[in-house]
Formats: sequence, structure tokens, C-alpha cells
Amino acid sequence: MTNTSHEHQSQNSHDSPLRFATSATVHCLIGCGIGEVLGDTAGTLLNLSNAGTIALALLAGLVGGFVLGVRPYRKRGIAWPDALRQVAITEGLSIGIMEAAEATIEIFTPGLMAATVFQPFYWFGMILALVAGFIAAWPVNYVLSRRGVRHVH
Repeated sequence: MTNTSHEHQSQNSHDSPLRFATSATVHCLIGCGIGEVLGDTAGTLLNLSNAGTIALALLAGLVGGFVLGVRPYRKRGIAWPDALRQVAITEGLSIGIMEAAEATIEIFTPGLMAATVFQPFYWFGMILALVAGFIAAWPVNYVLSRRGVRHVH
């Protein structure tokens, strides 16, 4: 098989770096997004300061991303320490960049820090933050995929 044929074939398969990067980024976005919303909800219900709520949401987003990443490894019978190490290697950078982009949008969108999960503006801001997180993390997953760094999802 020639290199050209292989490239064409891989672009049409699930192993295409474009498809893989998109799938990996969506997977990461789900875990981080769920964690952030839970963290924001807890911060609101606990009447934490803006800084406390952001910190809790970021922590919950990181945990959510890692938990969703570890799950497929655990289903395959891989021990917790090994699964966590694999996720840290294959998804840690993507999760970190996604969370940083989301936090930047949340902090710099006027009025968003004052909104709570019970207000429509919060959800507008969360959608904006998640889109920014996807846009920031997708190239990372693409480059990692092109370099052969893949993860299970």
C-alpha cells in the first residue's frame, strides 16, 4: 500500500486525525462541562464568592474530564493508577487548555460572574465558554493524534 493510499484511507476511517480530534474534544467537553456546571451549582447553593465558585467549578471540571476519561480504561479492566496515568498523558493537556479557555470566557464576559445557574444569562455564558473550550482544545487533540498519542473513549 502506498503512503498516498494509506492517507486517503485513514481520512475516511475513524482513525482520521480530524475525526479523532473532534471526537476526543467532544468527549473532553462533556466531562469538563458537566463538572463545571456541578461546581457552579454547588458554589451558588453554598453562597461562595465568585472566586470560590470559579475555583470549585474549575476543580469539578478537571475532575469531570478525568473521570470521563478514566471510565473506558476501567471498563477494560485497567487498574485505577494505570488508567489515571494514561488519561493524564493522553488527555491532561487538552483538559487543562479547555478549562483555561472556559475560565477566561467566564471571567471576561461582563455580568457572567454575577449570574447564577438559575438565570438564563448563565447558560448563555456557559455555552459561550464551552464553545471557546472546544476551539482551544481541538488543535491540541489534533496535534496529539497526528503524533500518535491516542486515548480510549
